[in-house]
Amino acid sequence: MFAKAFRVKSNTAVKGSDRRKLRTDVAAAFPAFGSEQLSELVPGKEELNAVKLYAHKGDAVTVYVNGSNPILFELRGTLYPTVYTLWSYPNLLPAFTTWPPVLEKLVGGADLMLPGLTVPPGGLPQVQQGDLCAITLVGNRAPVAVGVAIMSTAEMLASGLKGRGFTVLHTYLDHLWQFGDKSSPPSIAPLDQDPSKCVGNPKEEGPVQVDSILQDNLEHLTLQGDEESRVARPTSSSEAAEELGETEMDQDSTDTKTLQEQMDELLLRCFFHALKCRVTKADLPLLTSTFLGSHMFSCCPEGQQLDIKKSSYKKLSKFLHHMVKEEIVQVKELSKGVESIVAVNWKHPSITSFVVPESSPAAQSVQEDTKEKPYRAPDIRSLYCIPANMTSLFQASGHKKGNTLSGNEVREIIIDYAKKNNLVDANNKNLVKLDPILCDCILEKDEQYTILMLPWDKLIERCLERLKPAYEVTFYGQEPIVKKGKICPIEITLAHRTYNKKVTLIQNLEVFGLDPYSVASILQQRCQASATITPVPGSKDAIQVQIQGNQINHLSRLLLEEYDIPRKYIHGLEKAPKAGKKK
Repeated sequence: MFAKAFRVKSNTAVKGSDRRKLRTDVAAAFPAFGSEQLSELVPGKEELNAVKLYAHKGDAVTVYVNGSNPILFELRGTLYPTVYTLWSYPNLLPAFTTWPPVLEKLVGGADLMLPGLTVPPGGLPQVQQGDLCAITLVGNRAPVAVGVAIMSTAEMLASGLKGRGFTVLHTYLDHLWQFGDKSSPPSIAPLDQDPSKCVGNPKEEGPVQVDSILQDNLEHLTLQGDEESRVARPTSSSEAAEELGETEMDQDSTDTKTLQEQMDELLLRCFFHALKCRVTKADLPLLTSTFLGSHMFSCCPEGQQLDIKKSSYKKLSKFLHHMVKEEIVQVKELSKGVESIVAVNWKHPSITSFVVPESSPAAQSVQEDTKEKPYRAPDIRSLYCIPANMTSLFQASGHKKGNTLSGNEVREIIIDYAKKNNLVDANNKNLVKLDPILCDCILEKDEQYTILMLPWDKLIERCLERLKPAYEVTFYGQEPIVKKGKICPIEITLAHRTYNKKVTLIQNLEVFGLDPYSVASILQQRCQASATITPVPGSKDAIQVQIQGNQINHLSRLLLEEYDIPRKYIHGLEKAPKAGKKK
């Protein structure tokens, strides 16, 4: 669900009455929690925010953030814990174990297949279909994913552990995890290897205290042995201690600095990293809020969280005004109360001398799997589907009802049919005699006794008209997709809202492989106008992009010139605003 970036709609503090309700809902969803654990998870006075967001597939999700970490997320009325919560309460959910290499697939959005499970000596946990489960890795009981069981444990065993086992909703390293402090999972010994630890619920066990030397990252997990007996093993504690010692030497200098000084350094690092690697001249003018949310936050190093309030600047606007004085950027208020970066001095020494830090191997692999691929327009081909009343004409050539054919294939089949049945007129080769099958397939009832012959072009034209429309869409690197009916073009319409304000609505982007959220983000930056994703009225699943004003000119350049969508598949371009007359 969070394999791709999500869009935040709002971020508000949770009031006292809502906190009490949330605490009641958590207690009902997870009875194992005691009153102390509930107070820790949903505090009465400490910072607790409710973040409403839209996942990349359009699902509306509410995320509850305690301090700097998301602790719970609510989807369709159901509460789910995040990995941050499960690291403190690893016994909260029944846990299933898989191999470390599987994590990479889960982070990319895949579900957990049953062949990837490992069966412990005590057997698999007993769950029912629809139960919420945690997923751990071999050698570490700290959960790395949260999922829902697709079948019961008995059904899993009856299937021979084959097929899809769990729908994965959230994982370590996904974008919801990145919304927190990006810390790594603790190292918690499996129960069968740690007999001294009592086995109980979170109320009995409480938050897990982990020795810092044993907090190995998942990248320390290695595979040893042959293909039949693969065993995951963490690096030894002595090796971890050596590595920890090296990192502590690097951190000595930072430990002497105050939190505010460290945050100032992190703010500058993210700022220059974003300007050097994320922002191009084509992105300008760029909303300062977009620059922070889409570019600076994504440049934050793994395990750290950028918080401008904790820096000496306190606000983004104050920090950017300081950068304006340094002549690094130019910021203007293009619309009332909304500031945008309009120019960047790319040759400024602070930018040219900035060295882009290298990402960790785990972060690089995640970025490679989750980064947006360059868009390529699909290849669209018109086809014809054989209806029931025309099967007699095509069955001789081996085709059945519902088969799809191209226009050339239809033409060749008709020509071959006429020649094999000696229907070509001997005196005029351009005319074809109509036998009973052709009469039934292409003639109206009142024409069957008046039309005895037709020219080739009229015969083929009538045949094509009576076939059902279909089309084939081929996206780059994928197998062709054949669908019946006419392809839905991209529909662009104008609508009026409050105070007669115009908005531009765009529908059916998904048909051509376009992500509505990406299109909305691009239009928001280029038009400097508010863009949102809204459901299509009268449709259950369809969504549309809504952007303020008549933005069809910007949309036309984006779809026709950059995405190479053929004009015939775009309806509504004629509604673009006319250019004003020159005086």
